[in-house]
Amino acid sequence: MALPDALERVEKVYAAEGRHATPAEVVAQALGYKTATNGAAAQAIASLRYYGLVERPKEGHLAVTKDFEDYKFNPDEAQKQALLIGWLRTPQIFATLLDKYSGRLPSDANLRYDFISLGFIPNGADAYVGVFRRSVEFARYYEQPVQRLDSDHGQAMSEREPVEVDEIPRDPQLPPHNWIEASYQGRMQPVRQPTGAAGGGSATHVASANAVLAQQAAALGFAGGGPAMPIPEANPDVIRVPIRLPKGRCAWLELPIPFYESDKARLKAMIDMQLADDADEE
Repeated sequence: MALPDALERVEKVYAAEGRHATPAEVVAQALGYKTATNGAAAQAIASLRYYGLVERPKEGHLAVTKDFEDYKFNPDEAQKQALLIGWLRTPQIFATLLDKYSGRLPSDANLRYDFISLGFIPNGADAYVGVFRRSVEFARYYEQPVQRLDSDHGQAMSEREPVEVDEIPRDPQLPPHNWIEASYQGRMQPVRQPTGAAGGGSATHVASANAVLAQQAAALGFAGGGPAMPIPEANPDVIRVPIRLPKGRCAWLELPIPFYESDKARLKAMIDMQLADDADEE
């Protein structure tokens, strides 16, 4: 979801609830969904958190951030732009690319290569180039230098700790593709191999799955100088996907074969709405 679209969504929540802590179910309804467990609703809410437009003040509740309220009512255009740039730089991938291209964005083809180099699958990279470029243009990032101050703490917004790449949620406006994407967005792609005609998976399938896992591990830094990551014993009826987490941790997703779009939506909704803890106490 591009930044201007995210702002339109969070405006709906603010119009309905202000900055009150609100049950996720009610937030989803403010966004036009019947229930928060709907996959599209969970993805939309995750996208708002992705930019730092909503926060989770307590379990099961969401609230619009103070920064959005400041943006909505601040008459100073320079300060509003500073807030836009702060949100634009919140996703770590966006911040990385903005730091790489200090004067202007390159061509779409160049950006596409950057996203693929960061682990996106090609279809995800194609779609996300447009999301990124539109967000940059909306924030007028390259037009003029601005004072990027955090409205609450006086901290430069560009210096805020960015969202970890491994915490980036899937954008609901991108075309569906097999993901555990860029740590949601295109970063990990579960592989579906045909099982043998006699039923169950073949030894070739298991070997192929392990080879893919090894390649994914290397791409995520678990090999070639990164921390060692054991490959679990393969089950021919599932694919086990490694996801690198901060501080040397690793999570595994065990996905059945076949793995359907409806399964993906249910899994994402569960992770987005129930399993994540905001506080990093380790």
